[in-house]
Amino acid sequence: MKLAYSLVAAALFSGQVMANKAPLKFDDVFDFKYAHSTQLAEDGKFLAFSAKPYRGNAQGQVYNLTNNTLITSVERGTKAHINRSSTWVAFTQIPTLLESETATKKERKALKNNLVLVETQTGQQQLFEHVKDYQLSDDGRWLAYREDIEKNKAEDKPKQEKSAIKADKKDKPLTLVVLDLHTKKTQRFENVISYGLSPAEYGILFSQHDSVTANNQVKYLDLSTQSVDALFNEPGVTVSAIAWHPYSSIVAFNLSNYVNEDKRRRSYDVTLWDAITNKITKIENPSGWYSAKTAKLKWSEQGERLYFENRPLLDNKVEAQKYHDEASLRDFDTIREQSGLKLWHNNDPEIKPREQHTWKKTNRDRQYQAVYHIESQKVIQLADETVRDVTLNTEADFILGRNDQPYLKKIMYDGFYADYYAVKVSTGAKGYIVKDSPNRPSLSPTGRHAAYFLNDQLWLKDLHEQKEHAVSKAVRNAIFADDKHDYPEPNPGYGFAGWQLDGSKLYAYSKYDIWAFDSKSGQASRLTQGKESSTQYRVIKLDKKQVGFEANETLYLSAHNLENKQTHIAKLNLKTGLLTTVLKGDARFDLVKKAKHADKLIFTEQTYHQFPDFWQTSSQFDTPQRVTHLNPQLANFAWGQKPELVQYQGYNGEKMQGVLIKPANYVPGQKLPVVIYFYRYMSQRMYDFPKMELNHRPNFPMFTSNGYAVFLPDIRFEIGKPGPSSTQTLINAAQKLVDMGVADKNRIGLQGHSWAGYQSAFAVTQTDMFKAVVSGAPVSNMTSAYSGIRLKTGLARQFQYESGQSRIGQPLTAAPDLYIENSPVFFADKVNTPILLMFGDKDGAVPWQEGIQYYLALRRHDKDAIFLQYEGEPHHLKKFPNQVDFSVRMMEYFDHYLRGMPAAEWIKSGKPHRPEE
Repeated sequence: MKLAYSLVAAALFSGQVMANKAPLKFDDVFDFKYAHSTQLAEDGKFLAFSAKPYRGNAQGQVYNLTNNTLITSVERGTKAHINRSSTWVAFTQIPTLLESETATKKERKALKNNLVLVETQTGQQQLFEHVKDYQLSDDGRWLAYREDIEKNKAEDKPKQEKSAIKADKKDKPLTLVVLDLHTKKTQRFENVISYGLSPAEYGILFSQHDSVTANNQVKYLDLSTQSVDALFNEPGVTVSAIAWHPYSSIVAFNLSNYVNEDKRRRSYDVTLWDAITNKITKIENPSGWYSAKTAKLKWSEQGERLYFENRPLLDNKVEAQKYHDEASLRDFDTIREQSGLKLWHNNDPEIKPREQHTWKKTNRDRQYQAVYHIESQKVIQLADETVRDVTLNTEADFILGRNDQPYLKKIMYDGFYADYYAVKVSTGAKGYIVKDSPNRPSLSPTGRHAAYFLNDQLWLKDLHEQKEHAVSKAVRNAIFADDKHDYPEPNPGYGFAGWQLDGSKLYAYSKYDIWAFDSKSGQASRLTQGKESSTQYRVIKLDKKQVGFEANETLYLSAHNLENKQTHIAKLNLKTGLLTTVLKGDARFDLVKKAKHADKLIFTEQTYHQFPDFWQTSSQFDTPQRVTHLNPQLANFAWGQKPELVQYQGYNGEKMQGVLIKPANYVPGQKLPVVIYFYRYMSQRMYDFPKMELNHRPNFPMFTSNGYAVFLPDIRFEIGKPGPSSTQTLINAAQKLVDMGVADKNRIGLQGHSWAGYQSAFAVTQTDMFKAVVSGAPVSNMTSAYSGIRLKTGLARQFQYESGQSRIGQPLTAAPDLYIENSPVFFADKVNTPILLMFGDKDGAVPWQEGIQYYLALRRHDKDAIFLQYEGEPHHLKKFPNQVDFSVRMMEYFDHYLRGMPAAEWIKSGKPHRPEE
């Protein structure tokens, strides 16, 4: 089916059909479901996911793709998992929403999850209660899980020996249950800390902890004989990670001992054991390195390489000095040790909050990537202090390395930069690609070549000869630098599609097309014809582990038209050059999944009126079939008319576009109240189904089905003039709606959050065109915000103004006038528009004091301003009651000022602070 257009959707959701349907209410939003943790069976026969409503209990769903039928539904089923043989679908069944919401904090911690297994051939469900974690064998015969039931600690206390070696606090000894799903026979093993079930039918390795004597054991259950043997039997022995070889009887695990109570310095031995030969191999770390508890293990697809993590040996822990006798109370060193000092020094690479953040999130337990080659039995260190991060693809022979340490200070004012290297997996050798780069390069599968973007050009580099040249210079009539990048920083490129597997060709993007560059000559050839139709072609990567493209491979492409905003799906044959559009129409299409071992694809089709349900098809796209119908209630509501594109002029006369959505019962010539919601570029949402949720942004169908028009304009900014350029663009966009006869010029409102919150807060200082504004988390004073800190990341905010989103382009000391001219707080006396400000008082992106500054300035000049402070909330509201509360107040605010409805009591009188004692 080459969809010219979804006629069913067109007829079903036309304005005439929708006009007599019900307006959307807030509680209607609660019922809309979205698919989460979507899984497609490797053989393409089954599709599973968790259908989660915005407010309510999730439902696990399993579909048979042979006939597109729903096999079964699992109440409260989440985290769908299909085993490799497609015999079972597993769901984690969580407590009911009511149980979670009515429980105390202590009771909530005590709530347990269940496991539900669905047999795909029958649809029958099996329930296993109080399950902490589980593993399913590939062949579907074996299930292993731990019961989330801890023993009564009080019972153990009388028996506890003083010499016992304690397990780490988070390592909970639980009962391991092993179930033969064919015979229903079970075995139980007490006090299991960790376990690993082999993908093939070998056995289970598990670690037991004796909480009384600490005579721990690492055991193996042979599934064929049901015999149990102890591989290690010694006080305190433990295992953290376990990873079975994908096809053989070898298992890798991290082996250590609780006797060392310092978890950061406790060394874990990366160990291999063969279940057939009983051979144990300890993998030796390089000198000065060790593997820690949090180190991960991962095999390559065929098991020829074991990837593991390690770190340099740490210095001995320095014990803090504490008061312990009379003399220590007067000892200066001991006294000063209690001071809690944090010393900020100008030579520090990072300011203290950033240093604290990166220490806690990354550096405290930082691991470096290493690999063990099975055949050569060699350990290769892939990452180290000079190349700290690598992009791991277990199937690649060369991987990209990155190090940002030389630029930590620069990041504070100029954005993110790093040095990049090619790392050879077989030897660990590192080849320099580019230094001090704001853009991530692309590395060929052979490691011979790399590509990166610099100075508005695409560069191809021979890493052996260390020679490079700008291959895009020879390409005429193509744009490789992002021409919509309106930031005071170097332009990025449009990115890379990938490489041919033999490294002979680089595939890169111009604004519209995909280009192939010969790695040796740099000669370019255009593979698509997007420029002629303003269509932007991009490769859809469904296999994240794919290293490169075969010379005769057929690629799936996204084809997004920048003029009409439709997004189609196309196929490109690299051998013949044949480009075929396979899914097209007045809609947006997205490929979601591809079966690993079958010709099966899952895609979605969506419009403003059509929910993106799942469809299935083959690579021929000849007979697409709809699989799901997640939100049939959509047909009950007056959703709105078909969105239309509106053109207007930007700040500098550039042609801009916006999306206009009118009410379903709109009559031509009727002048409507309009809510303008914006940020930067918004017109690409023309065919997006609106997010059915309540949060910091307006729910579009909520407004359109209740008599508003909604407009989503594009904004382009002028460097040094973000406020004036945005304001003029918004004025031009609003005036266009007035000129069209759609907008009532006295009933136009603005709503924006964060960067758009700033724009809306600034706009009302310059114009009276907008009659009500809802501004979330705005920066109001660029002079104070410039030298502040983004609390969530610990970064200084200077980079945001000098090179980032705020687009001033210079330090405060060099252009104080620009900082003042673009700050709403300095023009609060000019505001004549009612404004509703909203902040969470734990905002980690914009200090909520910015809202206080603006509110107090407006209050000082007796302006119509209301400030909503949501306690404990970050930059975007996370707590459901607050999301609902703000959504209701936003609607009430616009209803009053744009529709003339009576003001809610809080708008007239506020809300007094009257807590019950």
